[in-house]
Amino acid sequence: MDSTQPSSALLPAVEIETRPDPTHAVVWLHGLGADGHDFEPVVEAFDTDRFPATRFVFPHAPVRPVTINGGYRMRAWYDIVSPDFSQRREDPAGVYESAGLTRALLARENQRGVPDERIVLAGFSQGGAIALHTGLRHPRPLAGLLALSTYLPLADTLAEEADPANRDTPIFMAHGHGDTVIPYDFAEKSFILMRDQGYRIDWHPYFAEHGLVMEEVRDIEQWLATVLTA
Repeated sequence: MDSTQPSSALLPAVEIETRPDPTHAVVWLHGLGADGHDFEPVVEAFDTDRFPATRFVFPHAPVRPVTINGGYRMRAWYDIVSPDFSQRREDPAGVYESAGLTRALLARENQRGVPDERIVLAGFSQGGAIALHTGLRHPRPLAGLLALSTYLPLADTLAEEADPANRDTPIFMAHGHGDTVIPYDFAEKSFILMRDQGYRIDWHPYFAEHGLVMEEVRDIEQWLATVLTA
């Protein structure tokens, strides 16, 4: 089933249910300038028979001006204020706002009968940054965090703000060696920071640019099959 869910209180989202009456959910945040339709083909590529009945939720980010794109308005989880990866490039207010919007989506899954421990929070690029930021601060354990072609935003606040509930949550973090949007070395620093703080994180490098390759899709499928049935 594929539908768009409008709501005055929640972000609109594309939804795909692998079977009726889902018992599990994957909330998957898209990248800058894309929308919730971006990763529908990935679900089609999965062998979903390996998963329990699962609802994939692909929300559409709010539309906002993005500084590095000349202030052009597009779907974005936060403003990017600098192209320089040596300094802070994300606006904190936007990150915290989108974290709140993401928590509302998790709460909606709770209301539909899917507890936090059966939810994977996922994201690509800017959406992956919000997934990491939100998931590591979430007050109840999640099934897993999936962070693709991304990095940890507001990294200097993690130690103070992290919730111990997700200290042992499995994290799948992947990046392409040829990524020119978010440099590989910059993303790897985020992995090392989280690993050194004791998170249960697996790093998956691929010969890829800023996007997914089929080897990565197969690895994600295997990981999802594991964490959704744990």
